[in-house]
Amino acid sequence: MRSTRAYQITIAALAIAFTLKMSAADTPNSGEKAPEFALKTLDQKSVRLSDLTSKSAVVLLVLRGWPGYQCPLCTAQVQDYIASAEQLSKAKARVAMVYPGPADNLQAHAQEFIENKQWPKDFVFVLDPDYTMVAAYGLRWEAPNETAYPTTFVLDRKGIVRLAKISHTHGDRTKARDIVEATGRALDQR
Repeated sequence: MRSTRAYQITIAALAIAFTLKMSAADTPNSGEKAPEFALKTLDQKSVRLSDLTSKSAVVLLVLRGWPGYQCPLCTAQVQDYIASAEQLSKAKARVAMVYPGPADNLQAHAQEFIENKQWPKDFVFVLDPDYTMVAAYGLRWEAPNETAYPTTFVLDRKGIVRLAKISHTHGDRTKARDIVEATGRALDQR
């Protein structure tokens, strides 16, 4: 009787784990189409991924967003991309940065994040309130004081992922110089 009950509990636990895995979104890998999303800029303009990719290769950068403080590693990564804006533009890449977090006060926190940064005119900065895009891409970092795994994708004009790098730590961020090179390859594959 005891072993039958243990067997039933084991089967139930496996079924629950399988169901949870099936319901979690998978992160798009190289060669796969990136899931569509529509997010808003700080001035409430809607941005669709397919609109961005129809015009150019896209560097999609998912930041940690607002985990209760402004992440200094996200700030350093964004500054690296801003400093490389000219090279990214020459590579015909559009940079889209996603700032996720809980909807409450996300706009104010995002405004604080981009303050005092010389934002290039062709960079797009969008908010992901309540982690809609992050969840759809399987990037939600479910831990205290976390929001999303810092991630970089390079997408070609068809929305196909040509490079995907997920940082499962705070460091190990993709450098802009590596993205310039990857963007050139993405354009060659269109």
